Amino acid sequence: GPLAQTGSGPLVVVDAPDALRVLETSQPPAYYVHPEHVRADLLVPSTTTTFCEWKGRAGYVDLVVDGVRVPDAAWFYASPTSGFTAIAGRFAFYAQKVDECWVDDEPVDANEGRFYGGWITSDVIGPFKGGPGTVGW
Repeated sequence: GPLAQTGSGPLVVVDAPDALRVLETSQPPAYYVHPEHVRADLLVPSTTTTFCEWKGRAGYVDLVVDGVRVPDAAWFYASPTSGFTAIAGRFAFYAQKVDECWVDDEPVDANEGRFYGGWITSDVIGPFKGGPGTVGW
């Protein structure tokens, strides 16, 4: 899961024995983890919301480590559409907003760009939506 650096070394923000892997058109997968596997004491509600035509309205949380706030580090769907009820209340983190992310023993490459939070591992092949010139895909 996502890590953040502290003055005393890495701080594990998420350590999940399982996650729901969601695939979307032209994006690497996003991993949704149950809140019980997340350091809730490091999360602060954000006022940001977005709307996904497939999953519904997303809320966001900021990550705060050693007084440093990372805005909108993760998102969640409190009441997703009927096809995505399994991810209700689970958090998905942006790999590009933390120092490290891992899936099992493999480091994750972040999805290019700022909007999509996909995690790229060796078994995921692009091209991926998110970088310059891909908005219309």
